Amino acid sequence: MIRAEGLRHVYKSSSGDKVALDDVSFTIDDGEFIAIIGTNGSGKSTLAKHFNALLLPTAGKIFVNELDTSQEENIWHVREKVGMVFQNPDSEIVAAIVEDDVAFGLENLGIAPDKIRERVDLALDAVNMADYKKFAPSKLSGGQKQRIAIAGVIAMQTPVIVLDEPTAMLDPQGRREVLDMVKRLHAQGKTIVYITHFMEEAAQAQRVFLMEGGRIIRNDTPREIFTDAKEMKRLGFDVPVAVEIAERLRRKELKLPPKILTADELAAALKKLSPQLPRG
Repeated sequence: MIRAEGLRHVYKSSSGDKVALDDVSFTIDDGEFIAIIGTNGSGKSTLAKHFNALLLPTAGKIFVNELDTSQEENIWHVREKVGMVFQNPDSEIVAAIVEDDVAFGLENLGIAPDKIRERVDLALDAVNMADYKKFAPSKLSGGQKQRIAIAGVIAMQTPVIVLDEPTAMLDPQGRREVLDMVKRLHAQGKTIVYITHFMEEAAQAQRVFLMEGGRIIRNDTPREIFTDAKEMKRLGFDVPVAVEIAERLRRKELKLPPKILTADELAAALKKLSPQLPRG
């Protein structure tokens, strides 16, 4: 679905050039769920904006469904394939009523009114916000607003959804709402690219791109990346809580299995060890 070959992006300014992406190559298959993580300035958001041609390569290529994003005649078709959700839902909502906001992109495409009505209703159902379609977005919580932004993308019926730190400004409840919604969309066949600072969120993906200095330095499963706790901490990252607890327990000489990633896996391992654990 998405393929990058030697992708490079340079921001030019009066104070000098800044290389944001440097020789980035990868493929993302149709229906995959990819998480992208990296410290500030690693190139995550710059990469995201290349997925639907908001930015064009300085060098190299990126293809969406074999469409070269650097070709002007392809840009419209690329954006029909890739929808984007950004960090701040308040900056994405443009209408005074929820259903009007979800319809906004469809109206710009010139979709017939009866089809707009159908798509808006389906999109609001998909994000469990149908009961709020007549509400003012200003009356919604941060998590609800972000779900409305996602509904706008769903209504556009793009096969790929790119989310650039969609939970960064939300409380824990809002983060759970958005991540649960993203997982449901993936289960329905959408290709998901999910950029996040939260390692527990990234651990839900099928693959993780770990970025540093404008490059993808690791491309692997969450289990392989996050259970290498020593390397993750060297790079300045947290690890999922279950990984951290498992590491500390191993230092206490508990014989836990390697590569524990989730709380459920940790609980199961501790249950097996329970006869051996000290009492009191």
